[in-house]
Amino acid sequence: MDKIFLRACRGEPTDHTPIWLNRQAGRYMREYHEVKGATPSLDFFKNPELAARATLDAQRILGVDAAILFADLLPILEPMGLALDYKAGEGPVFANPVRTEHDVHALVTAPAEDATPYIAETVRNVLSGLPRDIALIGFAGAPFTLASYAIEGKGSRNYVFVKKLMYQAPALWDQLMDKLVTQVTSYLELQIAAGVDAVQLFDTWVGCLSVADFRRYALPHLKRLIDNLRGKVPVIYFGTGNGHLLGDVMEAAPDVLALDWRVPLGATWLATGARSVQGNLDPIVLCADRATVATQAGEVLEQAGGRPGHIFNLGHGIIPETPVDNVKFLVDFVHEHSARQRAGA
Repeated sequence: MDKIFLRACRGEPTDHTPIWLNRQAGRYMREYHEVKGATPSLDFFKNPELAARATLDAQRILGVDAAILFADLLPILEPMGLALDYKAGEGPVFANPVRTEHDVHALVTAPAEDATPYIAETVRNVLSGLPRDIALIGFAGAPFTLASYAIEGKGSRNYVFVKKLMYQAPALWDQLMDKLVTQVTSYLELQIAAGVDAVQLFDTWVGCLSVADFRRYALPHLKRLIDNLRGKVPVIYFGTGNGHLLGDVMEAAPDVLALDWRVPLGATWLATGARSVQGNLDPIVLCADRATVATQAGEVLEQAGGRPGHIFNLGHGIIPETPVDNVKFLVDFVHEHSARQRAGA
């Protein structure tokens, strides 16, 4: 079955704009808490039955055109040798961050079938319960963002350790990125072999880089990763705070360019020459009233102008305070408004 989401990824006409949402399965949803219960976060991500239920619940409840695999960016780093924990009030923390040449050399790569076998089982579990017309998106962190977490060891404002390693030891940085590209390629190829329809690369920390630093320290590795996946399934690239980098991002040639809320969708689409774009409603709009949601979502759709290749999404993830009914309203609004837009009503 030709899924509407995949038609949009290919830049083909659709009878309405497909929509899915970053973090559509998450803490804002009662069903998510019922599935998770007291399960520790890391165990939750690695449990194929629970992760599949969270994935399927979100798609069913919201009526979106694609499900995204419920997982996290960072567990891929655990079998490479990093001690990962999710701490209440602090988020993900690595007890042994990568700071030295020895640390980089100690990182191991292995086929994803051995390192992260649970991810393939999660994909298969999701597909067994997903409607045939709904796409399943796999995902992973992009190399720069994964390297940043590994080096900083936790969230960061100034990226001191990351940039210090980049600038002082560029050859060592490249060795680290080479290992990450190898591991992420295997991880995504395993998801593809298990049956995902597309994959999204999350580069949520890349906006801290200048244009020159992106070109030197991130783009070559990103390009190699996307080249490794080219022609297998559509690849979506999503960064945040990276409006100044989008022209260079297009040198890596992702199939779909996802935009955060800081850039105008229509003008950015035109300027980058992307075949397909994804985005880009500010997620905080969903915390306002429905009239505001409709107005703001309508403006995004007007910028897209009914042009083939638009996938509606947020410019970042749904936050925990978001009312579920507002998310459902958004999905219905996008479907109905974009259908009328195409019909010329």
